Amino acid sequence: MLADAVRSEAYRLTRNRTVLSWSLIFVPLVWLAALIGGAVIDAKVDRMADQLPPQLASARAALDLGDTLLSAAGQLANPALLAFLLIGAATVFSSDYRWETWRLITARNSRPNLIMGKVGTVKLMTLAGLGLFLLAALLGAVIKGVVLDKDLVFRFGGEEARTFGLLFLLAYVRVVQFLLLSLLAAALTRSQLAALFVPLAVGAAQSLLIGATPLLGWSTIDWQTLLVFPGAAYEALKSVVLGGVPAAVLQEGLVWRAVASLALWSFIPFGLSLWWFTRQDLSKE
Repeated sequence: MLADAVRSEAYRLTRNRTVLSWSLIFVPLVWLAALIGGAVIDAKVDRMADQLPPQLASARAALDLGDTLLSAAGQLANPALLAFLLIGAATVFSSDYRWETWRLITARNSRPNLIMGKVGTVKLMTLAGLGLFLLAALLGAVIKGVVLDKDLVFRFGGEEARTFGLLFLLAYVRVVQFLLLSLLAAALTRSQLAALFVPLAVGAAQSLLIGATPLLGWSTIDWQTLLVFPGAAYEALKSVVLGGVPAAVLQEGLVWRAVASLALWSFIPFGLSLWWFTRQDLSKE
């Protein structure tokens, strides 16, 4: 029955081409256009220069697509991608409230399955969005190599694969955690606008308030900071994966505190949404 719920929600989402275009295609397309524009500018600069200075000689070196993939994986949970994936998530989570169709589908499946079906669909959408962003980054690098007449190489050994996998997993968890705020807003308010704007407001407030943590005597790795700001927890874990955290800090339990923060910010909104939804009166929805 859970599989049926996921399939039905996924089918409804795929039929909404406008939402899919904005959620999945817009940001990768803009990113690809920016990369192509940068490559064209670099090509014009090279043609205008009679001779490159020695410090820029590496600009004509081969272009490593493996480095491009790792760099893109570190940028997956960017604000633009979060905001536009939120459009699809808010639509999935609030559509039955908006169109008053809950009473038509609750007779066909259990309420927990219906909620988990929506969450499963959003998770699949998130994977698609992250994958398209990576594809745009690779395609942009290939076009850059062609425009600048560079050789293309792909160095991607075991260490690079491990780093890429961890970065992708971290970004996926961070994006899903953020989108689950939309589920809670939709369940509490029954409003699509709230499902869209509440997570944006929470994210914007956290971005502003994190700069005030030094006034409270909190550092970026304190448990209070990591617990209140899941974005800081994500950045801390990303720094650990990239090797930018001293061993002494790791021994203080930074990883576990950051993991606990992301887990709490994921499971609490989901649990509250599920609890509230199972007790709602949907006779008029």
